[in-house]
Amino acid sequence: MNKYYQVLDHVLTSGKMQHNKKGNIKFLLNQQLSLTPADLLDIFEGHNIARKKLRNELQLFMKGERQVEKYRDVGINWWDYCGSILVNSYPTYFEKLPPLVAKINREKRNSKNYVLFLGATDAESNQAPCLSLIQFQIDDGELVLSAYQRSSDANLGLPSDIYHLYLIARQIDLPLRSITLFLGNVHIYESNLQRTIQLLEGDEGVKFDLNV
Repeated sequence: MNKYYQVLDHVLTSGKMQHNKKGNIKFLLNQQLSLTPADLLDIFEGHNIARKKLRNELQLFMKGERQVEKYRDVGINWWDYCGSILVNSYPTYFEKLPPLVAKINREKRNSKNYVLFLGATDAESNQAPCLSLIQFQIDDGELVLSAYQRSSDANLGLPSDIYHLYLIARQIDLPLRSITLFLGNVHIYESNLQRTIQLLEGDEGVKFDLNV
């Protein structure tokens, strides 16, 4: 069982139930997921991830594209519920990533913590980023990437975020040592509980509900 599936299994077996405005969830607080390149390969080989769509999504984020239609044009429809424009969402913050990546590649300072913050407090938004912070550190010539997620949908959001972080790490001209995610609240929606069990039992064709 790869490390991502271990998180799913841990939520299923040890999580507590809670009701929020989106429905019932089974959740765990303050979990940590640390992944080496070998762990990432294990996940990407064993779990169905919409890689092309996620690559296109990240490229649009980094361009600061806020028009939902542009995402729909490349086959991404999970932002449709936000209306026509992504307000104070991922593009607002990820458009700051290209100059930060360029700075890291130019400086490559071991002593410096390079940080991308996502999500302004009390700002109007139709989809506040669940990913709150990405930190880039260099140790002995290797990249150590850390990210904090305030909220993580374990079925749809978490594997997508893992892949996005991997794509971001590849833009740094250094070998990757690890990607570590700190998950403030990681959860499975009640509508996806049985399908998560089926996934862990080997049903690779299972589809999960998007809860918004």
